[in-house]
Amino acid sequence: MEDKIIESIAYILPAAVTGFVAYYMFNGFINNKNEEKRLELLALRKKEALPTKLQANERMLLFCDRINPVKMLMRIQPISDNTPDYLQLLLANIEQEYEHNLVQQIYISDETWMAILAAKNAVINKLRQLSETSNSANDLRENVLIDYSKTLPPTETAIAFIKKEVKDLL
Repeated sequence: MEDKIIESIAYILPAAVTGFVAYYMFNGFINNKNEEKRLELLALRKKEALPTKLQANERMLLFCDRINPVKMLMRIQPISDNTPDYLQLLLANIEQEYEHNLVQQIYISDETWMAILAAKNAVINKLRQLSETSNSANDLRENVLIDYSKTLPPTETAIAFIKKEVKDLL
């Protein structure tokens, strides 16, 4: 009886070892294949999202360009000589541009979005500040042009963030 148990163990032990080895090899192989498929899907998803992200960055760069105070003053002429009216026209234009591009924040990084918001707010604050010392709409235009001839507009910082993000995407 003892001989039969030893003989059974002699047959079962190599089969069990072979079974365990085969199980771990196939399990590793299947896990490797699943990881490859996951990486392929991730790469495909990134490839499909890239055009959308690039378009969002393009639109936000255009937004920054459109709210650049110097360029905005060249594009938007005063409708009267009243400083508060002209200021409201400029601020309404900035807000309209912002609302038009608000959804783009989904596709760009938080740092870039914060830089764009900071640029927008800085432009608005500077326009308000300069309007307080201006006597007319044309005086406001002149003060803004003089102020921004001395320093870079904050939109340039936001544009630098956008360019860096696009560079990282590519």
